Amino acid sequence: MKPKMPGLALAALALAALPACSTREAAGKPDVLHVLLIPADGGTESGTLADYKPVFDAVGKSAKLRFDLKVAQSYGAVVEAMCNGTADVAFVGPVTYLQARHRGCADLLAVAVKDGQSVYYAGLFARKEAPIARIEDLRGKSVAFGDVNSTSSFVFPVAMLLQAHVDPVKDLGPLRLTGSHANSLAALIAHRVDAAALSFDSYDKAVREGVPGATDVRVVARSEAIPYPPLVMNSKLREDLKQRLRAAFEGVAKAPGIRPDMIRGYGGAQVDGYDAHFPAERFDSAARKMALLSDELKGEILKKSAER
Repeated sequence: MKPKMPGLALAALALAALPACSTREAAGKPDVLHVLLIPADGGTESGTLADYKPVFDAVGKSAKLRFDLKVAQSYGAVVEAMCNGTADVAFVGPVTYLQARHRGCADLLAVAVKDGQSVYYAGLFARKEAPIARIEDLRGKSVAFGDVNSTSSFVFPVAMLLQAHVDPVKDLGPLRLTGSHANSLAALIAHRVDAAALSFDSYDKAVREGVPGATDVRVVARSEAIPYPPLVMNSKLREDLKQRLRAAFEGVAKAPGIRPDMIRGYGGAQVDGYDAHFPAERFDSAARKMALLSDELKGEILKKSAER
């Protein structure tokens, strides 16, 4: 069953302004490859864009490729861009990748590697002074989630609630869908909610950047390991260009003139390199979590989040 994505009409309007991409070119080398990034840190130029610009600059320098980076307004908008041909390459979450792959729009490009692993974690967080020590303590409490298509700020946290026998619609208090990890953390710090769902990478970035109040937050629950958010490429790209992209990311960390601090990943954290042969079946765990969230349940969560 295809996941339904809210607000596609708005996403289509927003994407109409994007330039045509190289997938439409019948022959010849494209001048620019258009890259679209999920709004993992609020969709700001200084957030997600700053996280990924260094590594794309490094790949462009080492492989003589040109990239035009933009940040989408939603996770669903990235899927639509891959499927309507306005994006060549994208940084996505595991769930977003699976949605695009299911529609035949995206092939896996590369996955970041750090300390020999390509994993990250979702979490449920609360303020340190709050009487919330475990998932069951969230009953009756207000909770912020990110985007409904986000792996670590929605899908895995909701699955964690369900597996702890906490119904997100019936058992929780008011729900907020903030659109991003950073917005959810900000809502928690500002006492607008009792708990927030976001990735540990986003939380670590907030602490690293000295976001006021970030250190006053603690972990309530941590997910199982999730395959790291991948880079994907449009399935309609020429095969020779796909191979060139894979080779460029695979070798970027060892390319001449590339500094280690340029090799970045999710949340802007430095990584060791990129694996362009990461097995696609490793994302099956995310698919199983997606299966726990029916379209009906997501619709009920959306409806509850709209209540004030």
